[in-house]
Amino acid sequence: QVQLVESGGGLVQAGGSLRLSCAASGSIFSINVMGWYRQGPGKQRELVAAATSGSSPNYTDSVKGRFTISRDNAKNAVYLQMNSLKPEDTAVYYCKADIIEYTYGFGRYTNEYWGQGTQVTVSS
Repeated sequence: QVQLVESGGGLVQAGGSLRLSCAASGSIFSINVMGWYRQGPGKQRELVAAATSGSSPNYTDSVKGRFTISRDNAKNAVYLQMNSLKPEDTAVYYCKADIIEYTYGFGRYTNEYWGQGTQVTVSS
């Protein structure tokens, strides 16, 4: 089994910064995509940023130039540096990973995993 554990959320004033971390552990063969989603009050969950092995990261338009996603493949971790935070960034942020697992006799297969979520609150 695989677990994603997030950390780094909190309360910050508008214009401030936060850094979210997410580490995957368990029976991991490799990780294809790692990303961050968020769900604000009364809103649907949306993709914030995603990092795919061998490709440039992609961001939702509202965070371009303010947020940076990065990965540490040796640690099976993904980070989200959030600068110039705005009240509309307030949401629960979730880490998601498409993880390739391996079972002897069965081979490789991909499963999608989510973190437990971490609250980010930006005050005006």
